[in-house]
Amino acid sequence: MSDNRWSANRRTFVKTAGAGGVVALAGCSGGDGSDGSDGSDGSDGSDNESDGGTTGETDDVPSAQFILNPAEADVEIEEQYQPMFEYLESEVEVEVESDRAASYTATLQAMRNEQGEIADISPSAVIAGEDILDVVGVRIAYGASQYFSTVTTTPDSGIESLTDLEGELIYLGDILSVSGTLVPLTILKDADLDIGNAPDGDAADFDAEYSDHTTAREQMVERDDVMAATTGAFSSAPYVPQEQFEEMSEDFVDISAEYEGAGDEIESSGTELELLAVSDPIPRAPLATRSGWDDPVKAEIEEAILNVTEDDLSHGDDYDGEPLWFTGVEEGSIEDYEPIRKVLEELGLEFEDLS
Repeated sequence: MSDNRWSANRRTFVKTAGAGGVVALAGCSGGDGSDGSDGSDGSDGSDNESDGGTTGETDDVPSAQFILNPAEADVEIEEQYQPMFEYLESEVEVEVESDRAASYTATLQAMRNEQGEIADISPSAVIAGEDILDVVGVRIAYGASQYFSTVTTTPDSGIESLTDLEGELIYLGDILSVSGTLVPLTILKDADLDIGNAPDGDAADFDAEYSDHTTAREQMVERDDVMAATTGAFSSAPYVPQEQFEEMSEDFVDISAEYEGAGDEIESSGTELELLAVSDPIPRAPLATRSGWDDPVKAEIEEAILNVTEDDLSHGDDYDGEPLWFTGVEEGSIEDYEPIRKVLEELGLEFEDLS
C-alpha cells in the first residue's frame, strides 16, 4: 500500500482523555473478575507527589513501582515476579513495589501518568508509548527471543479452515495484545476475511469478543457459539498435538520455546484443540522503564535487568505457583519492535491519541 493510500485509510485506534476511558474501552482484560489492584488504571492509589522520579521515598532508599500485566487471567503475577523483585533489591539499593494492572492499556496509562517506573508491557504498548518509554530489553524464554500467535478451534466444531469462520464468533485477547489480537487479525485478513474496524470497532465477516488468552481459550471450549480462539502459543500449544505444529510451521518447531511442551496438557485436562493457523515469529515482550524517571537508580536497575540469569528468576522448592515465563533479558530497543509497527499499519491503527 502506498503512503498516500495508507494516510487516507488510517483510523484512530483509541481516543480518550483519561485512564478510566481507556480501561473501559479495553474491557479490563482480567478474565477472573479481579485485577488485583485498587484502581482500573493500574495505579497504587497514591498521590504520587514526588518530583517525577521515584514513587515515594523510604528514608534514603528510593522505591520503584513495577507495573505488571498478566497475559493470562489465572496467573498470580505478583507472586510469579517475586524472584525478579528480590534480585533487583539485592543488586540495587532500591525498594521494589508492584501493582497488577487490569489490561495492556491500563499498564501504559500507569506509566504515562507517572504511576510506575518499570513495566512488564506488551510490544504494541511500546509502540503506543514510545514517547514516554525506554525499552530496556527483550525477554527471552528458554533461549528464544521470539514467540508465536495461534488460531485454534475444537475438534468437533466443524471448522476446517480460516475461511469457515465467516459469520462465526471468535474470541480474541486484549485489544492491545499482539499475539492475542493484532497478529491474529492480520492472519484472518490475509485469509480474505473482512476484519472491518476490528479491534476498535466491529469486524465485518465475523463476530468478535475480547479478553485475555486464558479466557479466550476457555470460552471456546466451554461455549458452543465460540468457533475459534486467537491466543499466544504459550496458552494454546499445551492443548495442540505436537504433530500439528510440525505440519504447519517449521519456524515454530525450530524457534518456539513452546514446541517441546505441545500437547502435554491434553491427557490431564481432557481438552484437545485443533490448529487452524500459526503466525510468523513475533518479538517477545520487553521490559521498559519510564523515560521521564529522573533518578540515578534508573540506570542501575536497567543494568541489573540485563544481567539477570535464569537462576535469579527461579523460585524456591516450596513455591507451587506458575514460574516466571522468561529466563533472561536481551538488550533491546524500539527498533526491535518494527514488525509490530508494520502489523499496526496493516490494520490501519494508530495510537497517537492514546494519552
